[in-house]
Amino acid sequence: MLKPQEAQDRADALISQAKKAGADAADAIYVCDASTQVSMRLGNLEDVERSEGEEIGLRVFAGKRSATVSSSNMDPEILSALVGRALDMAREAPEDQYAGLAPEELILKSDPHMIDGDDGVDPDPEALREMALKAEDAARAVKGVTNSEGGGASAGRSIVALATSHGFSGAYSTSGYSCHASVIAGEGDGMERDYAYDSTRHFEDLDTPDMIGKEAGERAVSRLNPVDFKSGAMPVVFDPRISNSILGHFVGAIAGSAIARKTSFLLDAMDTQVFGDAINIIDCPHRKRGLRSKAFDGEGLPTAKTKLIDNGRLTQWIMESASARQLGLQPTGHASRGVGGAPGVSVTNLHMNAGSVSKDELIKDIKHGVYITELIGQGVNPVTGDYSRGAGGFLITDGEIGPPVSEITIAGNLKDMFLSLIPADDLEYRYAVNAPTLRTDSMTVAGG
Repeated sequence: MLKPQEAQDRADALISQAKKAGADAADAIYVCDASTQVSMRLGNLEDVERSEGEEIGLRVFAGKRSATVSSSNMDPEILSALVGRALDMAREAPEDQYAGLAPEELILKSDPHMIDGDDGVDPDPEALREMALKAEDAARAVKGVTNSEGGGASAGRSIVALATSHGFSGAYSTSGYSCHASVIAGEGDGMERDYAYDSTRHFEDLDTPDMIGKEAGERAVSRLNPVDFKSGAMPVVFDPRISNSILGHFVGAIAGSAIARKTSFLLDAMDTQVFGDAINIIDCPHRKRGLRSKAFDGEGLPTAKTKLIDNGRLTQWIMESASARQLGLQPTGHASRGVGGAPGVSVTNLHMNAGSVSKDELIKDIKHGVYITELIGQGVNPVTGDYSRGAGGFLITDGEIGPPVSEITIAGNLKDMFLSLIPADDLEYRYAVNAPTLRTDSMTVAGG
């Protein structure tokens, strides 16, 4: 696998070729990945997979016309032909008045911020096999577990390099490790499944396989024998494992492209109260060992800590250069891209701040409600904010979490949900997007 500097040199070289061939502007992104995955099921080795690959993508501009090409073959002759093909395509493409590189005065000019994203560890397949086996064994050891979908462990490393014709050049490497288990509890028509996993940048930060497996087993058993309940409007409480999905809907609604196309339910929400005044939502691209930490975005702009929601108020859209130009604004350092196509946008390590009450206090006054641990389906309208998802979880009665419920539907509107959310004090940084336990009293629950 290449070193980051070698990857950076490849991107720089392709830009140099594009400029010599007559491109008015260009950018290139190089991505290299290598990973090993081991899967176990019922104590037996099921699969060992090793994958390695590299790709380079080139975007060229001929005036306001552009084209993107990519290749997984790094042969110099093939890359040279790639440049020529890209320019030919660009000259035939329609004009786009918003196309172009990021503003030159905004690109990162200092040394990239260190994100501590690569620990250099390379566990061998035997070590991963042992982790997968321990995770599955711990899950199967939980009383009530009757079958297994398997345990797994993986280790990988990625290198990303980006270069632009107006002066940006940078690269970084990240390592990644994960372990999971998925098991089934119960018999016949009463079977239930659940899972647990952990994913980290540094190997030493990974939860132990025993912890992961035990959690998977206990979650599956806790879902046995679901009960019926009375439908209607009631408080809904989201477990932290899935409460972060609500932030995902928020991010989609503040993407510059959605605002420019007028396809967002938050279209007119800038500088208004979107969440309760105790809520802040923050993007932290420089968090040490963060799952999505990076010093620069997909256009070479510096990344920075951003408070997207400040005491409940929406402070900004997240924009790459094209949508920023369309909106008459500046890009925000949130551009993301692969080797094909123009940049889109994404957040990095996003979180909602913790509240001031415990989970127990959050639910103690709920006479009849549900505690949601699983969401199913994609029933969200990004234009209106209407929300309807299949779900599973547990009944809340007189302030206590009780028996499981399954095959229910929760429905509401994201605008109302956002304003009514109350966070508990149990925020943990386990995923790329994190939120504490969340309660909303603005939903309807049916089924069960």
